[in-house]
Amino acid sequence: MKSKIASAIGMLHEPVAILFSNEKPQNARQFQEGKWGCVMFMLGAAVNGDLAVFDRKTFGCHGGGVGLGFGNQYKNFPGGEDFFCHFLSTGNDQWEQGRKAAETVKPYMRAEAFDSFLHGERYVKTPELVKKFIDSLPIVDIPYDYVVFKPLKLVDQSLEKPEVIVFLGDMNQISALTILANYHRGTNDNVIYPWAAGCQSIGIYPYQEAVSETPRAVLGLNDISARLTLKRVLKDEVMSFAAPFPLFLEMEQHVEGSFLERSTWKSLIGGK
Repeated sequence: MKSKIASAIGMLHEPVAILFSNEKPQNARQFQEGKWGCVMFMLGAAVNGDLAVFDRKTFGCHGGGVGLGFGNQYKNFPGGEDFFCHFLSTGNDQWEQGRKAAETVKPYMRAEAFDSFLHGERYVKTPELVKKFIDSLPIVDIPYDYVVFKPLKLVDQSLEKPEVIVFLGDMNQISALTILANYHRGTNDNVIYPWAAGCQSIGIYPYQEAVSETPRAVLGLNDISARLTLKRVLKDEVMSFAAPFPLFLEMEQHVEGSFLERSTWKSLIGGK
């Protein structure tokens, strides 16, 4: 499947389709069961032409399991959800149970992860606010076995229906995608920018939008941990723009005749 949008905007990175399936695709990259991994590694692999697949045992990290749509995996965080609330905020060295748990999990965690478990990532001020953050997420347990990341050019639209199309672009390209998402709607709020994990910005948030009457795109990668991971893979500074498939199809129909054919856009990207 080719994208008019990607061509008109001059996307450097191949758009990625996110699909649900009950069949595991062949020759797809997959995390090992029980091994840590960041979903952004697999997004980068798909951008570079590979298939990637996840299931309920191979989503890489608990936040990734949530982001991909495999239910509230924070409950399965080492020690339980309360320990995750401390992990994302002030750290587990701030309470007695956390300090005891740290000694238990230390042999099973990478040094960097253990440091965050102990001292906190400090992305949210307090554990209580992390709980509110979790409660606000559009957590869903999808009725499928697998989530698949596939380069859009490999999607056969006659056989497959993606849930979400993910673009990775610089700020000029993100600006163009934002304009195009609003171009035909008559409203100016068709792109949202929630603070969330990188995988949640391309997963559960656009999943939620996909089933709404007027689905909106989700701007993401305001998660600096995800940014660091993806930068290591792509060697580039990008933002993500996740369009629910119905919106993507709408946007594809409105490339011709839009600002993308006018001089302002062409001048911005270096044309004449």
